[in-house]
Amino acid sequence: PGLQSSNLSDGPLGSLEKQLICPICLEMFTKPVVILPCQHNLCRKCANDVFQVSGSSGSFPVAVHHPAVAVGLLGQLLGPGHLQNLPEEVERQKQEQPMCEEHQDEKINIYCITCSAPTCSLCKVFGAHKECQVAPLSEVFSRQKVELTDCISMLVGNNERIQAIISQLDETCRAVDENGRRQKSKVCETFDHLFALLEEKKVEMTVRINSEQEEKLDYIRSLNRKYSEHLEGTAKMVETAIQTLDEPELAVFLQVTLSASTDTSHLEKVQPGYENMEHFTVNFELQRRALADVDFMKRKRQPDRPIREQNRALM
Repeated sequence: PGLQSSNLSDGPLGSLEKQLICPICLEMFTKPVVILPCQHNLCRKCANDVFQVSGSSGSFPVAVHHPAVAVGLLGQLLGPGHLQNLPEEVERQKQEQPMCEEHQDEKINIYCITCSAPTCSLCKVFGAHKECQVAPLSEVFSRQKVELTDCISMLVGNNERIQAIISQLDETCRAVDENGRRQKSKVCETFDHLFALLEEKKVEMTVRINSEQEEKLDYIRSLNRKYSEHLEGTAKMVETAIQTLDEPELAVFLQVTLSASTDTSHLEKVQPGYENMEHFTVNFELQRRALADVDFMKRKRQPDRPIREQNRALM
């Protein structure tokens, strides 16, 4: 009574699914009945459970903020038998929900905030969660979904920072590898220059030794030739003198004897120690020590921060 046709879409028909929810199990009506005289609509099973607890007073024992719709009114709006068939049709369109372990015929439809666990309406009304604070699954779902979304955003942000650190570490590895190869090349190049300098110095000093060696050898060879020539001349004189001994003519004999000479004062003589080349001795002890002390340049370095502090700075 009192229901206007213009309000049908905004009234019971506009929120039909809400009107078909049982205030006990918070699910779609299953074989709905009316509790008189309070006119609340309940599932038949829920009504039986209520009557078993509250007796036959016929009133709903729990304060429920749920719009009551009389069966007669719904029968007039929907037609005979439609009230019982409509919940089954709507229910078939919904996904199957998990069932309560304690009340196997009851679906899990509320969330116990106190115990942080989903449960069913009977557990709240008659069971272990009677004294607990509960909330609709949709409300807890929305809140936890927001929290999970924030957590995912935080994880994604952390992953991005970690990925940035990994990228920086990869870049550092490449830089270390490149710098190491470059510095090794520089060190090898420096040693090559040092080897070239030593080789140049070796050639220079060897040339000096060769020069003096050749000079002395030429001088000795020249003296050798002179003495050989003098010896050859003396040998000829000896031969001539021997032949002169047999000369019968006295004048000829005396003439040959006077022209013979053994004087070698005009020939140079090699001084003692002329063959010595020890003045070309080289002492490389100082250079050897210097080469043994060859090392990288000492630079003042900042104390390395612990890796944990570096990572914290990157984070």
